[in-house]
Amino acid sequence: MKLKKKIAVSETGFIFDPTTGDSFSLNPTAVEILTLFKEGKTEKEIKKVILENYNIDESTFERSYLDFMAMLRLYNMLEEHEEK
Repeated sequence: MKLKKKIAVSETGFIFDPTTGDSFSLNPTAVEILTLFKEGKTEKEIKKVILENYNIDESTFERSYLDFMAMLRLYNMLEEHEEK
């Protein structure tokens, strides 16, 4: 699973989907998570970075991460790949 190629993401956290015209703003933590995600990092690797850089516990991270990924899916911003 990865972010769709047409989705534009600025360094300041502005996301734009040219196919729908939808745009969203992310907070700095979400920008960092999305950047790591775009780099191909796994959830485990992302969790390690966030837990090291922010004052957050593991269960709060997991809940927030899953909510964030669900929002990306809801707004059709992810390419879902079936394993062969």
